[in-house]
Amino acid sequence: MTAGIAPLTSRPAWKALQSHHQNVRDLHLRQLFAADPKRGERLTAEAVGIYLDYSKHRVTDETLTLLHQLAEESGLRQRIDAMFRGEKINVTENRAALHVALRAPRGASIVVDGKNVVPEVHAVLDRMADFCNRVRSGGWKGHTGERIRNVINIGIGGSDLGPVMAYETLKYYSERSMTFRFVSNVDGADFVEAVRDLDPAETLFIVSSKTFTTLETMQNAQSAREWSLKGLGGDVKAVAKHFVAVSTNAADVAKFGIDTANMFEFWDWVGGRYSMDSAIGLSTMLAVGPENFRAMLDGFRQMDEHFRTAPFERNLPVLMGVLSIWCNDFFGAQTVAVLPYEQYLKRFPAYLQQLTMESNGKHVTLDGTRVAWDTGPIYWGEPGTNGQHSFYQLIHQGTRLIPCDFIAFMTALNPLGRQHDMLLANVFAQTEALAFGKTPAEVKAEGTPDWLVPHRVFEGNRPSNTILLERLTPDALGKLVALYEHSVFTQGAIWNIDSFDQWGVELGKVLAQRIIPELEGKAEPALAHDSSTNNLIRRYRKLKGTI
Repeated sequence: MTAGIAPLTSRPAWKALQSHHQNVRDLHLRQLFAADPKRGERLTAEAVGIYLDYSKHRVTDETLTLLHQLAEESGLRQRIDAMFRGEKINVTENRAALHVALRAPRGASIVVDGKNVVPEVHAVLDRMADFCNRVRSGGWKGHTGERIRNVINIGIGGSDLGPVMAYETLKYYSERSMTFRFVSNVDGADFVEAVRDLDPAETLFIVSSKTFTTLETMQNAQSAREWSLKGLGGDVKAVAKHFVAVSTNAADVAKFGIDTANMFEFWDWVGGRYSMDSAIGLSTMLAVGPENFRAMLDGFRQMDEHFRTAPFERNLPVLMGVLSIWCNDFFGAQTVAVLPYEQYLKRFPAYLQQLTMESNGKHVTLDGTRVAWDTGPIYWGEPGTNGQHSFYQLIHQGTRLIPCDFIAFMTALNPLGRQHDMLLANVFAQTEALAFGKTPAEVKAEGTPDWLVPHRVFEGNRPSNTILLERLTPDALGKLVALYEHSVFTQGAIWNIDSFDQWGVELGKVLAQRIIPELEGKAEPALAHDSSTNNLIRRYRKLKGTI
């Protein structure tokens, strides 16, 4: 347990919340709004261009006071300060968690192991900007003298989810004369489909792997190397004109054939799922240009400063974090639906899945003690209004409580008649319907036959946040991502878990390395797995031999 911090269930605020929950758990949002006509105006917060309406959560003023007290008792303020100071809060890996340094302004000082890392961050950003300007202007030529028109990012996890989400989100601002694609899956179909209609002479690959050893990434990189050389006459010198690396392993980068002058580094205090604003974002900068990339970083920075300095009761990430804990640990909500009413954000829920579940999917506290409470909920979602015609049925009338985050922008990037008004009308209507539902009396008053009434009743009392921004810009994306980063941090601090390691991804990877030669070897292997795994391996080998 962190020094001076009592176990979660022993904290006074936690005990008070348990008692308080017994008193309010059956309150309906209809009652709460009827008792406080200005609730929808009061239970809101606004900062750095983001407006948060959390009035449709099942909370009272006492709930909020106790949740903020829980954050204080959990040492959240001290944990925030420790992160921004560069302390090694990732305890199992003895590392800092300093994604906030990636967007710190020039001249700032954030010290890790006695060294200010901000100048290094800006040196890499400057090199990225110079490289991107050369490629975007046509100054960078391929092996045969053609300009680069296609960029393929090869990575996985944080080296893919962040870049592909940022590209899709900021597509409005992207260089449309260039094609951008992303390869992550070791399934060969991912690579083959990405390059099927491209000319190797006009294609640049970004290989994103900190260690330059990641299994899926390096297999795809080798396939890309072979594809490029086949299309460029086999001259290995061509690799240096068509591949760059985001890595720290200069030796293996050079061995691959990449000029280490075109290797962009990041640091072990940057977790993969927090790295989209580091050199991992090279494809993003190529797509939208250095100026827009820096605007995105400024959006991150603005939310960082808000999180670091704002009182908890007006702190957007803290509010979202404690409300998530209230739903998760007291109402038993096991999932959170993220519902962006913005088509450009179609990959945002997938991005959040890694950010939230890899961070807080933990079963022990910082000192290795088994937790006695639920930690990270499952995050999922799709853009509105598409989801309304599929899974919203379960949210409205199912038996599970599913808190929802609705995200919307007041101004459309692509105005088209009355469509944006229709889009926003659906946002407001859905949050209203989820909160208040429709009673049996209201259904009967519509002339519904008695036998049909139960089917058309909406219980309501489904909690939601509404997150509004003015316009989807690069800086708005930075603010939105940082909002969720710091909400995740808030929850992890209260649960007293390490939100910055990810040991859960290791075991399957290790076993896969053991099984690969058992699938590929010519001689029948001596298998020592369980009977199911042994049988599956033998079945695959048998079928493979007949193909």
